[in-house]
Amino acid sequence: MEKSFSQRVYDIVYLIPEGRVTNYGAIAKYLGAARSSRMVGWAMNNAHTQTPPVPAHRVVNRNGVLTGKLHFGDPNMMQQLLENEGLTIVDDQIQDFKKYFWDPHTELG
Repeated sequence: MEKSFSQRVYDIVYLIPEGRVTNYGAIAKYLGAARSSRMVGWAMNNAHTQTPPVPAHRVVNRNGVLTGKLHFGDPNMMQQLLENEGLTIVDDQIQDFKKYFWDPHTELG
């Protein structure tokens, strides 16, 4: 049975190492759907329903902004999870974003 788009997104997000982040567009591009970053976002909206839990806090927008933070129940949870992994967040934006960026195209080939 072929996996859904959402499941394919989650499969990639599970691979993001602790302390690293990627963005919606990089996932979409890796999946061969470069113009579908919004669909990746919709998939991430439902990530909380998955088992094992999807590390959704590691997916941010193209500028390193925590645009998904409202989907964590507590609006500070996404930032807290990232800070627990060693990232610095100022005004909802990851500092040194390029340093922590994980590109599935580069990392997974």
